[in-house]
Amino acid sequence: MRTVITSKYQTTIPKAIRDRLGLSVKDVLEWKTENGRIVLFPLKQEFLKYRNAIRIGRGDIAADIQAARNARVEKYR
Repeated sequence: MRTVITSKYQTTIPKAIRDRLGLSVKDVLEWKTENGRIVLFPLKQEFLKYRNAIRIGRGDIAADIQAARNARVEKYR
C-alpha cells in the first residue's frame, strides 16, 4: 500500500491497516527509524491492563461528602 505525504507532512493510514491494528481516533503512534526504515507501531494505553482490578460496590455520596468534610476539619485543627 502507498500513501502520500502532504505539504503539512501528514499522511493517511490506509483503512485496511487501521482495521487490522484496531486503530481509532486519538490513538497514539510511536515512530522509530531502524536501518534507514521507518517503523511505526501503536502504543496501547497501559491503564487498560488494570481493568476490573478494583471491585467497588454502590456508594453513599452523602457519607462520602461528610467523611471528606470531617477529614478537612481534622487537617486544620
